[in-house]
Amino acid sequence: MRIVIPLFDRFTALDAVGPYEALKFLPDAEIVFVAAEAGAVRDVPRWLAITADATFGEIDACDVLLVPGGPGTRGLLEDENLIGWIRRMHQESTWTTSVCTGSLLLGAAGLLRGLTATTHWGAVDVLESFGAVYTPERVVHQGKLVTAAGVSSGIDMALWLAARIAGRTVAEAIQLAIEYDPQPPFDAGSPAKAPQAAKDLLAKGIR
Repeated sequence: MRIVIPLFDRFTALDAVGPYEALKFLPDAEIVFVAAEAGAVRDVPRWLAITADATFGEIDACDVLLVPGGPGTRGLLEDENLIGWIRRMHQESTWTTSVCTGSLLLGAAGLLRGLTATTHWGAVDVLESFGAVYTPERVVHQGKLVTAAGVSSGIDMALWLAARIAGRTVAEAIQLAIEYDPQPPFDAGSPAKAPQAAKDLLAKGIR
């Protein structure tokens, strides 16, 4: 089973690495990181790099396409090299998935028009501009299309996908292997629950 994760400048690391850590346990899984050029691709603050071992032109099919998000997505919505490749991968994939604003790239490829989908809460307007119907759920599946909300929800999506591919027991074993048992110290993980002070700080920039 070939699982392909495209990378681009200023992607969000956990969008790619979270699902990777879960899906790598699937039986016969082969995970390929791919980019416009082979080599190191850096995340949002440019501190972390992941190596892309193949270019878009070298990968013409996959079983699972997993598109991460990040600030870099906004500049790629009309990049036919990436968007056209996503469109071609989707034609033959068993599952086409996204995490966070990776759904904007699926939308730009015309894959979400008229469908319910999710994304990071800060990108709802862009998602809907591609004809998708936004829902705040963490994981949304419409046929073979699966979208996950912001960043950490990619792990939820990967476990959901693992259950569909290999069965619930395998997915539960993966969850146990990565000890995914979230017990956050605060209840501030969505705009509906976060205190105003946190929202104000985020609006000003917390870096």
